[in-house]
Amino acid sequence: MEYTVPPNTRIGHVHLKVADLDRALGFYQGLLGFQLMQKYGTQAAFISAGGYHHHIGLNTWYSKDAAPANIHSPGLFHTAILYPTRKDLAAVLKRLNDAGYPLTGASDHGVSEALYLDDPDHNGVELYWDKPHDQWPFDEQGNLQMVTERLDLAGLLKELTE
Repeated sequence: MEYTVPPNTRIGHVHLKVADLDRALGFYQGLLGFQLMQKYGTQAAFISAGGYHHHIGLNTWYSKDAAPANIHSPGLFHTAILYPTRKDLAAVLKRLNDAGYPLTGASDHGVSEALYLDDPDHNGVELYWDKPHDQWPFDEQGNLQMVTERLDLAGLLKELTE
């Protein structure tokens, strides 16, 4: 019998190797707004949204002062951070714009809207919100038809004025 993972299973957290812990905290805590839950000396930190024990772990155990991984090497493509609403995604876009932090992409996937950027260690980061399920694109047979189309960033920012 084929095993399938239980439907309520979730990804609990991601733990990233970083070259400089303070620089990584400046990005994830200072810019993106995650809360520092615990710091282990100068080598590791655990951060979260809403007081959870940690959504992101950061450490320099094997990577202190190391160069970023080669883009063509196997490894994590990106960490995806799910925002509860479109307005929340607009607010983080405004923070990034105000800080002059560059995006590497912005897409409407039919099921979600996503902003893409790199953290200071060149780890990919996706910031996104999921559209309501009844707005997802399905074909006539009921198969999900995700897309990658240009995200209207100006339209997204209008969420903050409505």
